[in-house]
Amino acid sequence: MLKNFTSAIKAMPKRLAVLTAAGVMVAIPIANVSAWGDNGGGRPSYTINQINNGILGNTITFNSISNNPNIGDEKSFVGIREKTGVNAGLGNTWYNSMQVQAGKTYLVSMYVHNNSPKGLDAIARDVVATFNVPTTVGRSIEVNGFIDSSNANPSRYWDNAFFTSSQDFYLSYVNGSALFENNGIGANGGVRLSDNIVTNSGVRLGYNSLNGDMPGCFEYAGYVTIEVKPTFVTTDTNLGFLVEKTVRKDGDKEWVESVNANVGDIVNYQIHYRNLGTVNSTNVMVKDILPKNMDYIAGTTVLYNTNNPNGLKISDNITTVGVNIGGYNPNGDAYVRFSAKVVDRDLACGANSLTNWGQIGINGGNNTKQDSAVVNVSKTCTTTPPKLPETGPASVVGAVIGAGSLITAGTYYILSRKKLS
Repeated sequence: MLKNFTSAIKAMPKRLAVLTAAGVMVAIPIANVSAWGDNGGGRPSYTINQINNGILGNTITFNSISNNPNIGDEKSFVGIREKTGVNAGLGNTWYNSMQVQAGKTYLVSMYVHNNSPKGLDAIARDVVATFNVPTTVGRSIEVNGFIDSSNANPSRYWDNAFFTSSQDFYLSYVNGSALFENNGIGANGGVRLSDNIVTNSGVRLGYNSLNGDMPGCFEYAGYVTIEVKPTFVTTDTNLGFLVEKTVRKDGDKEWVESVNANVGDIVNYQIHYRNLGTVNSTNVMVKDILPKNMDYIAGTTVLYNTNNPNGLKISDNITTVGVNIGGYNPNGDAYVRFSAKVVDRDLACGANSLTNWGQIGINGGNNTKQDSAVVNVSKTCTTTPPKLPETGPASVVGAVIGAGSLITAGTYYILSRKKLS
C-alpha cells in the first residue's frame, strides 16, 4: 500500500518533465473553465492532503484532485494542441479551445488517474477510454472524452474541448493514431490502441497490460492521445451534394449503415454521390478510408452511373489516393462499390466497431464531405492476462508525466458519429 500521494509526486523522475512522442508534458497552468461531468451527479473535489488523510476510504474514484501538480484540476482532463513534431518546450501547452487551420494535424489528450492512494489494494476494474469525434459540419466542434470503470464511484466521467474556425469544417480521426502512455506498458514511447477508441465500445486501458485494471495513485496514471485533422467545406448552395456510405455482407441484397460480421467474412461497401446543386460538378474524387482490421480486395472497385448502368471496373486507388469519377449535372448521381475482408490484426476482446469512411471532393477538392458505415465484429478471448506487479511503497517510481493544463468549456453532450449535415 502507498502511504500517500506526496511521496509518489516527489519521486517523479526529472526526465519526465519534457514531452514524449505523444506530446504530453508538465503543465503550464492557464485559466480553468469547468465543463466536466459524471454519472454521479457531480463528484466532489479533493486536495492531495485530503487524499493522504484518508478522505476516500475504500472508494475508487477518478480525476477528482483539484491541485494535481502536473495538470491542476483533474476534472479538466481533456485538452488539445497542434501536432508540431517538437517534443519538448514551453510552446506545447494544451488548450480547451483552438482555431484550426487547413493542412494541420491536432492532438487530443485525456488524463486517466485512479485517485485512491492504496495502489494495488485499490484496483479500478474494466477501465475504458472513449473519444467522441463528431462528423457534423460547423464552425465550433466539440470533442468529448470519457472514462468508465465498473467499480469506481462515479462509474463514468467526461470532459470536452473545442475546435473552432471562421469557416465551416469537420474533423476526421486519424486511423491508427491512438496512443496510451504510462509508467508500465506504455513506458517507452507508449503503446498503440485500437481505433475502437472513437466508437461506442472504446478501448480498455491498464498498467502492465490492456486488461482494464488500473491501480490507485500517481505512478499508475496514464495519458491517451489521438490525432484529428480538419477538412474545410464550402457553404455555397450552388455546389451542394450528397454523400451516403452504406455496407452489406457479401451475398446480402440490402445496403445498411452497419452489419455484424466475423473474422474472414467479406463485406461490400457503397459510396453514393448526388449533385444537389444548380451547377455542374467537375472532377468528383472518391476516396475510402478502411479501418486497420479491414483489407481491401484488389480488383473489386466498380463505378455505376448513367453512362455505366451495368458497372465499370475502375482503379484500385479507392483506398489510397482516391479515384476520379468525372463530372455530373445537377441531380446527376453515381455509386462506387468495392469489397473488403475482415481480418484480425489487433482486435480487442469483446465487441469491436470497425468504422469505415467514404469521402468525396468536387471541383479540385475545394468542397468535400464524408460519411461512415460500421462493421461490428465480436472476438472471444480465452487467454488469462498477466498479473499486476507486486509492489509496495519502496518501489514507487513516481507519477507519470503531466499532460499540461487540459482546460475545457461548454456543456456535455454525446454526438452521433454518423452523418454530415
